[in-house]
Amino acid sequence: MTSPDNRRITDLGTLKAIAHPLRMRLYRALFVARTATASQLADQVDEAVSLVSYHLRKLADHGLIEEAETQSADGRERWWQPSSYGFSIRDEDVRGTPELVAASDALGRTINEQRAELHRRFLDERLTWSDEWRSASLSSEWLPRLTAAELAALGQELEAVVQKYDQRARAAEEAGDTEGRENVALHLHGFPYRS
Repeated sequence: MTSPDNRRITDLGTLKAIAHPLRMRLYRALFVARTATASQLADQVDEAVSLVSYHLRKLADHGLIEEAETQSADGRERWWQPSSYGFSIRDEDVRGTPELVAASDALGRTINEQRAELHRRFLDERLTWSDEWRSASLSSEWLPRLTAAELAALGQELEAVVQKYDQRARAAEEAGDTEGRENVALHLHGFPYRS
């Protein structure tokens, strides 16, 4: 059963496992699907089922995903699900260890590239979405002057708001309210910079 908590990643092996671009795509696709087979995920990422199965096993070896209850009548296919609501990597867990810093940076770059690709795809396909969805989509930038403590507090508040909406949507969907629901990507970055 998927844990309702985020998994905090602190070890090098797990960081390297999830930093692989295909594994991150598979993890994201599985998170959206909630449960899926290797063949279903292979269709989504346009890769061979055998390759996808290999990478799913690697994610499972590191506890990022787990076997789910079989949903096919014959029980021959292996179903997978995320093992937690998500994962996090905290700077305090990697700092001081060059290998962990490098793996964390590699993961950050992989995630950033995949997020940018999702947004590019939306921009390319924007006119295929309804007026309602185009009006609901958002792209904003704020440039406040904050302390590190204020940025941390802001991040916690934003995470709580997103989790509230996600949990509400998941409960509604489980109750059968699926009309008009689409997968939504919400990306927010908060970091210091100097001009």
